[in-house]
Amino acid sequence: MSDLPRKAVTRTARLAALPLGFAGRATWGLGKRIVGESAEIVGRELQQRTAEQLFKVLGELKGGAMKFGQAMSVFESALPEEVAGPYRAALTKLQDAAPPMPTRTMHAVLAERLGEDWAELFLEFDDKPAAAASIGQVHRAVWHDGREVAVKVQYPGAGEALLSDLSQLSRFARLLGPLIPGMDVKPLISELKDRVSEELDYGLEAQAQQAHADEFAGDPDVLVPAVVHQCDQVLVTEWIDGVPLSEVITDGTQEQRDRAGQLLSRFLFSGPARTGLLHADPHPGNFRLLPGGPDGADDWRLGVLDFGTVDRLPGGLPDTIGESLRMTLDGDAEAVYELLRTEGFVKDSIELDPDAVLDYLLPIIEPAQVEEFTFSRGWMRSQAARIADPRSPAHQLGKQLNLPPAYLLIHRVTLSTIGVLCQLGATVRLREELEEWLPAFLAADAPETFDADGSVAEA
Repeated sequence: MSDLPRKAVTRTARLAALPLGFAGRATWGLGKRIVGESAEIVGRELQQRTAEQLFKVLGELKGGAMKFGQAMSVFESALPEEVAGPYRAALTKLQDAAPPMPTRTMHAVLAERLGEDWAELFLEFDDKPAAAASIGQVHRAVWHDGREVAVKVQYPGAGEALLSDLSQLSRFARLLGPLIPGMDVKPLISELKDRVSEELDYGLEAQAQQAHADEFAGDPDVLVPAVVHQCDQVLVTEWIDGVPLSEVITDGTQEQRDRAGQLLSRFLFSGPARTGLLHADPHPGNFRLLPGGPDGADDWRLGVLDFGTVDRLPGGLPDTIGESLRMTLDGDAEAVYELLRTEGFVKDSIELDPDAVLDYLLPIIEPAQVEEFTFSRGWMRSQAARIADPRSPAHQLGKQLNLPPAYLLIHRVTLSTIGVLCQLGATVRLREELEEWLPAFLAADAPETFDADGSVAEA
């Protein structure tokens, strides 16, 4: 590919051709069935061809098309196993790879933003990108002070491409819905559109990343690379090596999977409490496992990248999340229902049975009910099937619930993280993280304990 396709008519035509391609392959499948091939073989070939075309187009177009594909990729665990196989390779590949922009284009951006003598800022600069994502690509380099750095360069025309792609994708969201059972694609696309301006602003990204780098400096579990330099369309940060989480998902040991899952859960809940920010792009391409955790060289830390999308939560995650979790686990249906109604999850015009709401919620929060929980594709599929089946009471009740705007991004990030945990097949002590980082998860009226002298014991 010679450059990021920027002309709206070109991008629109390629995206608009996707539904036609789906229909054409369905006709091809029918023809194969007529001449006697088994439904299972035809179905598998059809899914594979669909996956290959869909994610090839999304990856090549970058912009909003690839951003949507990455957001979808973490929900691969929800697909039935006979369908998931052909999709898995295409989805995983999309998480951290895309065709690069030409060297001349990248050099032109650097010259415009850093000055014609931009090369003098670096002792070394690798023209071959180390990674290419939805709106920019990353080059490995050595800064003039000797530090190894990652140089993120934004694609020219990325903003126009993002908005054009997402608008076009929303027009045939209904056709994309069946890819992920139980998921309404249109609100996902709408929410991605709302975040476009923030993701294009490398100044905001630099602030969010540096806030995390400062807070997690010296942390035994999490490493966030510091910001070295930032200007419009260019962001320079410290380089970190490590095993990409996508590789852990594919080839990691169970020990690596469990450690990665625990640290990912810890970062999800501790980040907002410690920085007032929620990292809102939790696909595997944005995480690394680094050697040298708290137990030495054989242990692991989590490296976190890409803070282009964050949710600003000055007080941390809302207390409502911890309170509703605790009440649900306690089986207090009336209290849960009243809290959800107060927060706008149940509209005033809707009347629901509190016990039915409790029954809807309990399976979803199963990982918080036990000391440790093994996330799996099977569990994810069972949850998706329960909510997606129109005959299911859960499906009927779920359609009547509302998601307030303040919780939209939190909801997507949580679901995405759970999707990654299921891809990892990780055994995680989730309740431990909830108790540590969601104060409202612990009962406010828990009985005090006393020392022998009668004073209140410290926790």
